[in-house]
Amino acid sequence: MGGVAALAVVIVLFFVVRGSLRSKVAVRVATVEYQDIRSLVSTNGKVQSVSDYQASAVQPGTVTKLFVSVGDKVVQGQELIRMDDSDQLSRVSAAQASLAAAVSTLQNMKRGGTTAETLSQNNDLEAAQIQKKQAAAALAVLQNLQAKGAASANEVAAAQQKLQDADARLAAVQSRRTGSYNSSDIETQEAQVAQMRTALLAAESALGGVDIRSPIAGTVYSVPVQEHDFLPGGGVLMNVADLTRLHVMAYFDEPDVGKLNVGQPVKIVWDAKPERAWHGRILQVPTTIITYGTRNVGECLISIDDANGDLLPNTNVTVTVTTQEKDHVLSIPREGLHTDGLSDYVYKVTNGRLHRTAVKVGVVSMVQVEIAGGLSEGDTVALSATSEVELRDGLEVKAQP
Repeated sequence: MGGVAALAVVIVLFFVVRGSLRSKVAVRVATVEYQDIRSLVSTNGKVQSVSDYQASAVQPGTVTKLFVSVGDKVVQGQELIRMDDSDQLSRVSAAQASLAAAVSTLQNMKRGGTTAETLSQNNDLEAAQIQKKQAAAALAVLQNLQAKGAASANEVAAAQQKLQDADARLAAVQSRRTGSYNSSDIETQEAQVAQMRTALLAAESALGGVDIRSPIAGTVYSVPVQEHDFLPGGGVLMNVADLTRLHVMAYFDEPDVGKLNVGQPVKIVWDAKPERAWHGRILQVPTTIITYGTRNVGECLISIDDANGDLLPNTNVTVTVTTQEKDHVLSIPREGLHTDGLSDYVYKVTNGRLHRTAVKVGVVSMVQVEIAGGLSEGDTVALSATSEVELRDGLEVKAQP
């Protein structure tokens, strides 16, 4: 009988223990510990040069000579490319001839006409003056004769008419000589001269544009043309930039814009050189939201502090901004943090049971959360159940790493 009773006790204990184990929910847990936390935001951006020069064809023309290649370093004023200048030389000559003709015409107008016109007018004036002098002398003679009764009144009247005609002709010649061109005529011609001067300056500028020199010191990073290529006016010939002075225009999605501040550190990665990273800081935060493809984004200007010529303008890069960072703070995996909209809390594991515990949260990263209050180093918190069971206050659990 004693053996049967002992067996019964063992069987009962077995089922009690098994039932107890079955009632405990297996959960993944983590220990509260000190760690460094970084809160990061990543997006895409485009590299831009602070000092950039794009050489373009001033006029349609043919590339005669290339003096540099991609990767060459150039100094300010160095010759980069030369275009065919035959058309520009012809335009300058034509503009010079047109200006000279316009200036000559203006000078003649101010003098009253050309040399030939002036000579003819002077001859006409001299003839009119002689004619008047002769008419006056003839009238004087007839008037003396009339006083002596040797000339009739009709003869004197005829002489007077001739003198009047001579006066009228002299006045007409003098008027034509001094008033060939009025002020309006001269103003019109002066405007024509100014127009011709502008045309000559434009032609000379175009001629100067066939010999293209770099206005900056930098590196040639693009040469889309070859010798003997014909380009239309405005066609791109070459790009030069100072590759040590670059920045990035980055495009952050609207929900992330509020996390950005001037001075935050940035890491920059280019897929073409995945082993290399560049670093900088936010120079200017977004001031408005724009549509960028299918996204609503804010444009953010970022410096590149360690550019040394191995990152090119117009390349697409990935930028990662450290929006918050703290060293050696209490933290747990982000998975263990819960919120009900009013407060943050965790499920602390104590004596095999879950206890809902309110916590104060600091920096939040993609994987970690700073615990600024509510927990102590070494505490254990539940992350999730290994089954479909929902975590709740008072739940009996068995911890799994």
